[in-house]
Amino acid sequence: MSSSYTETNVKTVSSNPIVTSIFTADPSAHVWEDGKVYIYASHDMDPARGCDLMDRYHVFSSEDMVNWTDEGEILRADDVAWGRPEGGFMWAPDAAYKNGTYYFYYPHPSGSEWNQTWKMGVATSDKPASGFVDRGYIEGMGGFAMIDPSVLVDDDGRAYMYYGGGSRCAGGELNDDMLSLKDGMRDMEGLEDFHEAVWVFKREGLYYMMYADNLDGNNCMRYATSDKPLGPWSYRGIFLEPTGCSTTHGSIAEYKGQWYLFYHNQEISGQGTLRSMCIDRLYFNEDGTIQTVVQTKGDITPVGPAPLPNPNRKVYAAEASKLGGGAALERNKQGVNVISQLQAEGAYFEFGQVDGGSGGRAAIHVRYATEERLSKLHLAVNGNDYSLLNALSTGSESAFSDAVTITVKLEAGSDNTIRLTGGKGAIVVEGIAVSPFND
Repeated sequence: MSSSYTETNVKTVSSNPIVTSIFTADPSAHVWEDGKVYIYASHDMDPARGCDLMDRYHVFSSEDMVNWTDEGEILRADDVAWGRPEGGFMWAPDAAYKNGTYYFYYPHPSGSEWNQTWKMGVATSDKPASGFVDRGYIEGMGGFAMIDPSVLVDDDGRAYMYYGGGSRCAGGELNDDMLSLKDGMRDMEGLEDFHEAVWVFKREGLYYMMYADNLDGNNCMRYATSDKPLGPWSYRGIFLEPTGCSTTHGSIAEYKGQWYLFYHNQEISGQGTLRSMCIDRLYFNEDGTIQTVVQTKGDITPVGPAPLPNPNRKVYAAEASKLGGGAALERNKQGVNVISQLQAEGAYFEFGQVDGGSGGRAAIHVRYATEERLSKLHLAVNGNDYSLLNALSTGSESAFSDAVTITVKLEAGSDNTIRLTGGKGAIVVEGIAVSPFND
């Protein structure tokens, strides 16, 4: 195997979408005390069945706004004892930090009649991107179409919850436990054409509320401001034009002196239920109003150190794999053994005896080449399903990249099995690398 595979690809400029291996949407961005920026995202499962098949929340982190680490899955419908028995419907989340605890807020139905039974769930952890445990739901929140939480912890330590859908937005103060309401929720006044996707942040003493409007089939992002956390609000206008996706949802955060808008589109899939996160710079006028965001293909340069190579990264070459379903091991023109014929339905390759270190999170990197615009591989780890992974075009079947990366859970020791199944595009694989986290 070529020695280049021992190094992780490091970007020197951002690209939109920022995460391509899986479909992610509704990015909720926060900068915590460790100096990193974290995105808490919803996950559009692939193949899509519609908006009901959203599940398995992932978190992504970065120190430079260009290279993003998949921190792995933090919560799924199966973890929610009070939730809808059929699962799914793990929609747009948010997160907050207070007094040493990280809070993850997510909307989820409690009954089969999903749009009538929304509740606001809460999971907590002492770490920003792992170890979350569900704590139930907030009493006094929920009901028809009430989704999309946003939580603001103000400068004085008081915390406020906002949510909304179906053209209604509500807000209220949380108690110090961050798990209950202080005085209930009340409707937010002064918003124009509110639909959903509320996000609230504070800048220079002014509170901003951004939200999606009701433009049919292609929402815009609007905003309002107030000098109080619960309004009344003054409408300010549109600052994000349609992204080409049937929904819009995002967040705004400052990182190392620059403000950014985090949002999603459907650039990779062309489907409104398979979305991808993007980031562009956001600027304010002198009077505090927001300038219209210029959507780009990605032009952010690093604002911090690039990620260091993982010293625990291990490479598993093609010749070490088990093949089936028509997959073939062959030597390519560069003299490297590769796995081919993966376009056949049921074709697969499998690596056994994969080292999971002490157990827990590990990043899997797939080194592949494909001429097709979008190929896909289905991942299973120790028999557990991890959905489809996207393999974007590398230009040819001899131009290899290890850009397909996902973080999963491995068992301790060297008895893990990783299987990737094809049948969705012509793709050639040189091998995989596995990088256990130091949890």
